[in-house]
Amino acid sequence: MSLSTTLYREIFTFPDVKDVLARANEPRSGDEQAGLAPTSKRQMAAAKRVLAELTLKELRENPAVPYETDEVTRVVEDGISGSPVAIRAYTRISCWTVAALREFILDDATTGEQIKELTPGLTPEMVAATAKLMSNMDLVMAGKKIRVTAVCNNTIGLPGRLASRLQPNHPRDDVDGILAAMKDGLSFGNGDAVIGINPSTDDVDKVKDILSAVKDFMRRFRVPTQNCVLAHITAQMEALKRGAPLDLMFQSIAGSEGANKNFGVSVSLLDEAYDLTLREGTAKGPNVMYFETGQGTALSANAHHGTDQVTMEARAYGLARRYHPFLVNSVVGFIGPEYLRNGKQITRAGLEDHYMGKLMGISMGCDACYTNHADSDQNDQENLEMLLAMAGVNYLMGIPMGDDVMLNYQTTSFHNNAALRDLLDLRPSPEFERWMEDTGLWRNGKLTKRAGDPSIFATTTKKHAS
Repeated sequence: MSLSTTLYREIFTFPDVKDVLARANEPRSGDEQAGLAPTSKRQMAAAKRVLAELTLKELRENPAVPYETDEVTRVVEDGISGSPVAIRAYTRISCWTVAALREFILDDATTGEQIKELTPGLTPEMVAATAKLMSNMDLVMAGKKIRVTAVCNNTIGLPGRLASRLQPNHPRDDVDGILAAMKDGLSFGNGDAVIGINPSTDDVDKVKDILSAVKDFMRRFRVPTQNCVLAHITAQMEALKRGAPLDLMFQSIAGSEGANKNFGVSVSLLDEAYDLTLREGTAKGPNVMYFETGQGTALSANAHHGTDQVTMEARAYGLARRYHPFLVNSVVGFIGPEYLRNGKQITRAGLEDHYMGKLMGISMGCDACYTNHADSDQNDQENLEMLLAMAGVNYLMGIPMGDDVMLNYQTTSFHNNAALRDLLDLRPSPEFERWMEDTGLWRNGKLTKRAGDPSIFATTTKKHAS
């Protein structure tokens, strides 16, 4: 294994595979503060050249965090070694270089189904490595090729579809306020991915109240979607045990055991929650988990083990894969400029995350967002959501006017998601589209004049209520 190269008569030598991965990364502020970013464009180019010639076997044998000390690494490795399908996929590609895998993915003759055949044998480090050798357009093209579908109460990820998470947050967790925003979002065709509320506290009774109110509305108006309250997983589990109607179990996760401990979770707790939701949750399934991630999460917990942000993010997807989730999304600009400084870095990270998640076999969305102290604006955010829609992202967020009054950040609005569907001739999930047609919100692939009028939920006929 060679970790040296000569570029313009300058010799570049890297101490280990992890350093090659880090220095090959496009610059971002989090890697800079961690001392992991390339020190020059020449060093970055040299690292990319070395990375391109590494084999996938060498990457598997050099995980970012050792097997003995990290349960995320163990989940990934045991998932491959314990599955005949994964073993066959890995055996086929183990001698490929990173460059060869990149070329295979981008080749016009390679289909998305052929790419997905390799997925079980891929480790996060392999997936991250290919992303580091791709341009933004490469990431869009590769992401679009790979379709990952999942089924909860409806179906997400089909070609020609763009779903959204309706996010009717309220700063005081007021149920009436949540329902008002929810009606507004539904009237614009948002919410087919999930109606998911970020609560201001982890109070179990409040979690149960919100889940119950949203589920009652869904049942009354026969809305074919999923409910979720994004409290800590232990609060959701307790609410479920107390009889709350819960479709999707949520948790934020990261790419190392230490970073997940910072979230108050472990693989054993996630396993317990997954089993509980399959047994007692109200969704049809089989996909009943929802995870959020984001570049910089492990670094912010000082649990990145000297690993760059992109590689650590890919490792989070390696953990998520264990649970066959209905939804995963990178909250790409939420963590702040300490990790992704500006619109350019946020855009790049969003495209990387979407591509890497899909290549890991995950139903992948993105919260195309930014905080107000980042060097980013609405145009940057809209550029990213258009690129993600072109790349075939499974879903985006939907928030009143794109301004979250509880979390205080900017993201995709009800109107933006409607505009993207119109711009790119995309449709909601099939079950949700039929419901929109029944309610008079959608005709011939377009929103009708009734769209945007939440009063329809006060006047909907008995045909749609129960």
